[in-house]
Amino acid sequence: MSLQLERRLEPSGLMTWASPVIAMLLTTVLAAVLFALLGKDPLRGLSMFFIEPLANTRLMGEVLLKATPLVLCALGLAVCYRSNVWNIGAEGQFLLGAICASGAALWLATLGLPGVAAEGGSVGSANPEAASRGLYAPLVLVAGVLGGMAWAALTALLKDRYNANEILVSLMLVYVAQQLLNYLVFGPWKDPQGFNFPQTPSFDVTMLLPPLVGGTRLHLGSCLALVAVVGFAVFLFRSWQGYQLQVGGLAPAAARYAGFSARRALWASLLISGAMAGLAGAMEAAGPLQRLTPHVSTGYGFTAIIVAFIGRLHPVGILVGGVLLSMVLIGGELAQSRMGLPNALTGVFQGLLLFLLLACDTLVTHRLRWKSRDERSAASTTTASPGAP
Repeated sequence: MSLQLERRLEPSGLMTWASPVIAMLLTTVLAAVLFALLGKDPLRGLSMFFIEPLANTRLMGEVLLKATPLVLCALGLAVCYRSNVWNIGAEGQFLLGAICASGAALWLATLGLPGVAAEGGSVGSANPEAASRGLYAPLVLVAGVLGGMAWAALTALLKDRYNANEILVSLMLVYVAQQLLNYLVFGPWKDPQGFNFPQTPSFDVTMLLPPLVGGTRLHLGSCLALVAVVGFAVFLFRSWQGYQLQVGGLAPAAARYAGFSARRALWASLLISGAMAGLAGAMEAAGPLQRLTPHVSTGYGFTAIIVAFIGRLHPVGILVGGVLLSMVLIGGELAQSRMGLPNALTGVFQGLLLFLLLACDTLVTHRLRWKSRDERSAASTTTASPGAP
């Protein structure tokens, strides 16, 4: 006898949507066990992740602030995954968006545009109360979008022309983007008045995203993320173009028969994903950071993969998943500072959640069954000879 997975004839629709909830509950239980093994109070540890991030306006603002890039990146990834294009490089596209947005902000500050400070974005030039705040921010965001699209286009080109594996290409480009970022902030873009810190000069106030709530770092980009959720829901499920993308990726032969293009699905999905990741990177640089640093991303592009699957590749689910993972990120920082827990705990939490989500999804489509040697032999014979009686 051996335990084997057997495909279910008709997976449960209810369990498909309940799977993320079950995975989250199991992750919570395992996290409590982990806290106990580390000699910490499990209840206090869990409260750091799920209660303390909502304790006051400032922390709630931080949760929404971190959820914004997660949601934007995950929306683009959802388009890719629904099109059967496995983009793992949203992190690199995020970094290129931040780089291009920063380059645009620094360049625009040198042109003598109306409202721009004479010092051209030097440290201390930003005034949050200035009436001209955000005057040129749309140009900065557009530059970030174009940067993310250009980086994603490299993956699309290599996949389309040379049939290179998009998983490996997009992932390896992440490290290229990180090294390019390091070169710029340690080299030509380094702030000469920044006390030798690897960062660019502070952006001029006209390049920054306007704030939303006083006393928090929350900015206008969070509202744009909500608009994007609605827009992607309409695009994926209420538009002909969204339908073409999904069919072109999942069933290329059927798509060709229907006149759809699998090649177009590849390019469109990657460019959309790159645009959203680039927009997220631009918002991070022109929002809370107000400059470019080597740590402009804390792994948003990789965490967004978990967010996309927690949300079942649906924009509304992604919004919920983005807030949930943002609470985990904030909770990890609180647990580190208040309980002395290691910084790696947040990564462990995310890894457990992804592993359990994949396990739950597998059990939705398959079931465990004990099979004898005779049953396995009969199944092998049937598979080898499909026409046998």
